[in-house]
Amino acid sequence: MYCVAYIFVYHAEEHLASGLVAVGYSAGPLLAMLGLRIAFGQPMTARMALGSAFGVLGIVLVFWPEFGRLSESREVAKGAMFTMLAVVVTTLGGLLAHRNHERELHGWPTMAWSMGYGGLTALAIALALGRPLNFEWTPDYMLSLLYLMAIGTIAAFAAWLTLLGRVGAARASYVGVMVPVVALLISTFFENLTWHPLMVAGIATSFAGNVLVLGGTPRSA
Repeated sequence: MYCVAYIFVYHAEEHLASGLVAVGYSAGPLLAMLGLRIAFGQPMTARMALGSAFGVLGIVLVFWPEFGRLSESREVAKGAMFTMLAVVVTTLGGLLAHRNHERELHGWPTMAWSMGYGGLTALAIALALGRPLNFEWTPDYMLSLLYLMAIGTIAAFAAWLTLLGRVGAARASYVGVMVPVVALLISTFFENLTWHPLMVAGIATSFAGNVLVLGGTPRSA
């Protein structure tokens, strides 16, 4: 989850628009439900299935214009393959985290060891592929790297794993649906994003799915 899935995402976005990769990740809740059913025997509720379907439909509507540019790419199949692998690996990581929570292996120490393993694995892959290790001593580079480490990784995964422990892997994986929606809202304020009717309909559909997925979630003790 801290290494292989990210590498697949980076390779996927070399061949596909980021919106299409986000569409792939919107299938995360459905895969998580299936995984929980197979690995832990948890039932698949109709409410969760319908909410997840709404999430997928909403993201497809948001990024529908990008589908029109698929014919311009010669390596769509390769990008789709990397996206599928990333989603599957992320789902497996979520299921392992679910198992760890059941065994009371959670919190900062578990996350620190996991990130350490992920970082060392990423370094080994980079060295095996002969990739140079570059660093830029510029404010933009260092601030973006600091943000990625502190906020985008440590804080974000701490929040997500806490959520997973409270509502389960299937509901927590709905983050994959909500991330692109939040990104669109941020782009509206900072990048003057131009909205279109399908985008509005897609966000409304995703929020409806969010209500269905998270509705009736029991509180953790």
